[in-house]
Amino acid sequence: MVKKMTIPGMGDMPDPEWIFESWWPIIFGVTIGSLYAFRQYMRGARCLSEAKLEGKVAIVTGAGSGLGKFIAEDLASRGARVYLACHTSEQTKTAVESIKEKYKKANVVGLVCDLASFKSIEEFVSSYRKKEETLDLLIHNAGVMMCPLVQTEDKFETHFQVNYLGPFLLTHLLLPLLKKVEGSRIVCQTAPAYSLGKIDFDDVNYTEREYVTSKAYSQSKLALVLFSLALSRQGLVVNCALPGIANTKIYRHLPFQKNSVLAISFAPIVWFLMKSTEDGAQTGLYCALTEHAGKVSGKLFKECAAIEVEENARDEELQDKLFAQSLKWIGKDKFGEES
Repeated sequence: MVKKMTIPGMGDMPDPEWIFESWWPIIFGVTIGSLYAFRQYMRGARCLSEAKLEGKVAIVTGAGSGLGKFIAEDLASRGARVYLACHTSEQTKTAVESIKEKYKKANVVGLVCDLASFKSIEEFVSSYRKKEETLDLLIHNAGVMMCPLVQTEDKFETHFQVNYLGPFLLTHLLLPLLKKVEGSRIVCQTAPAYSLGKIDFDDVNYTEREYVTSKAYSQSKLALVLFSLALSRQGLVVNCALPGIANTKIYRHLPFQKNSVLAISFAPIVWFLMKSTEDGAQTGLYCALTEHAGKVSGKLFKECAAIEVEENARDEELQDKLFAQSLKWIGKDKFGEES
């Protein structure tokens, strides 16, 4: 029973000293405080850069939603002219309208760029070059995860083309414009799964071996890291970013997203344990904006700090082998030059 005290003119009120006679309020307070602290910890580090980007031009792939859209918004809010490379024309239109509604003065341009199609990538670059002569910042953000076995129109396994060969071709076509700008940067969003990856040069498309989605995803992410490190040795500022587990559409092929009942059931857990798009975008923004990230190359960043690259990606012979083979896969003779 709660003890009460009488204060003249105030009637009966709980005795404040009673609180200290029970453990429950203390347990409740500590629990709530601990959960809040854990949630803040899960949000990760923040990019605190105040850099302004007036006069700068950026391209962000996968800018139709999720991390790419937030990164594009942030760059536009700093004054950059941002090209949204989106999967479909509908995504493009929606993303442009959304950003301009949020930032009235945002200078954003939407262009379709389907990384599962070499033709679409080439058309995107052609459209871009009609509008721009240089490029300051290229962010490879678009990606897929745990897709069923499907070959693209270019006859490559979906993970391998969208997560790696598409960005490889896009960088090849845009490299002359990047080289015109002193201090230009390339940022590649990857995932810890790269450390488990292995490049099977004889069967990257899983036409002969058993298809395992996790292995296909890991292979594509390792390829992207190998490419980034190889390119960084050519004098360009190229870094990789690990966004962490963010609540985006990349998980749409997983059971807890595909099944509506499971999606609703897991929603509170997903919210609590996963990063928001804003939180997941921070390390990519750190690589794109900070002075420190602009002075280093061939690095891997996690939670806005450089970490060691796993041994399987540090092999320069493997980097060069993949680079040379990738040129053959996209039908080009020399990287960054017309062929």
